[in-house]
Amino acid sequence: MPLKALPLPGISPTNSMIVTWIVALGIIVFARIATRKIKDVPEGVQNFWEFLVEGLYNFLESIVGKTLVKKTFWFFATVFIFILSSNWMGLIPGVDTIGWGHRTPDGFVIDQPLFRGANADLNMTLAMALVFFACWIVWALQEVGPGGFLRELFAPKGESSGVLKVVMIVVFFAAGCLEIVSILFRPVSLSFRLYGNIFAGETMLETMSRLVPGLGWLLPVPFYFMELLVGLVQALVFMLLCAVFTLLICQHEGKGAASTHG
Repeated sequence: MPLKALPLPGISPTNSMIVTWIVALGIIVFARIATRKIKDVPEGVQNFWEFLVEGLYNFLESIVGKTLVKKTFWFFATVFIFILSSNWMGLIPGVDTIGWGHRTPDGFVIDQPLFRGANADLNMTLAMALVFFACWIVWALQEVGPGGFLRELFAPKGESSGVLKVVMIVVFFAAGCLEIVSILFRPVSLSFRLYGNIFAGETMLETMSRLVPGLGWLLPVPFYFMELLVGLVQALVFMLLCAVFTLLICQHEGKGAASTHG
């Protein structure tokens, strides 16, 4: 599999963009069907949708607290559902296996697949990470203000006086500069973590399908189940890292995470 998504012949969108549009449209249609006729006693797709949304809300509330979850839930839930759907969509037979290629003595080799997993494209994962970074800045400024934001980064923590206070100011200022570098690299780490795991999984499935001629339909089957779990774990990890990064900057000085519950 090529490292980057390829544009389809004759049109500008890449094969990963096509899958992104399909996943987004599928989620929108499913949500509309589930909420078209709301019943007091949910059943069918409404019951599943409410179970998913309520479960995510309660889970995130236990992490970031009642106040912050009301402001951030829309993003965290959306990104989790989208990443999970995209990861599992990439496992459907036909993704990465239908397209343009050439014949070899061992069979037909796909050079340019028609479909490619959305999160196997670094552009997609980086875009989600940058959107989170922009939201993170807005949420932080809304919660603690510009002054609180700077104090959280550079202000010395704890009580001190005299020479020790001067030393602590210098130390925490240096630590704040390092924290800024860490913050700037968060979108990179978030995007490469998701991209690397999904790309590696799809490459492994492709390799297993070619390992033994004639058994390409059988060897990848056990690994499909593993990739189903990996897809869930990676969606959860991306959402949790975003939630924790948000909590760390938005909790007020002198209060722990538990204080955001009240």
